[in-house]
Amino acid sequence: VQLQASGGGLAQAGGSLRLSCAASGRTFSSYNMGWFRQAPGNEREFVAAVRGSSSSTYYASSVKGRFTISRDNANNSVYLRMNSLKSEDTAVYYCAATTGAYYSIGDRYEYWGQGTQVTVSS
Repeated sequence: VQLQASGGGLAQAGGSLRLSCAASGRTFSSYNMGWFRQAPGNEREFVAAVRGSSSSTYYASSVKGRFTISRDNANNSVYLRMNSLKSEDTAVYYCAATTGAYYSIGDRYEYWGQGTQVTVSS
């Protein structure tokens, strides 16, 4: 699976952005998809995940209620809608794919996109 993230950019605090991740391959629906982020000097952290089969979603507490993850299996894509952005959301955002069930653990993801920069100005 190859992943291509896009949609990052500059937003003001309180604003919104929508990230997209396009996946190659014919078995996209069999993968659980996640978004992670890494800010300078910080470790990579889990943001959100969506299961391939049931589309159940999972969120980090820091983004719950502000971010929404969704997927479109027909178009091999996963999205992250980010509302009420805060300066602390500034990071490089990565999409990732896994066949495993440990959605919040980055090391369990087999495939990663290249990352897209999100910068939130206060």
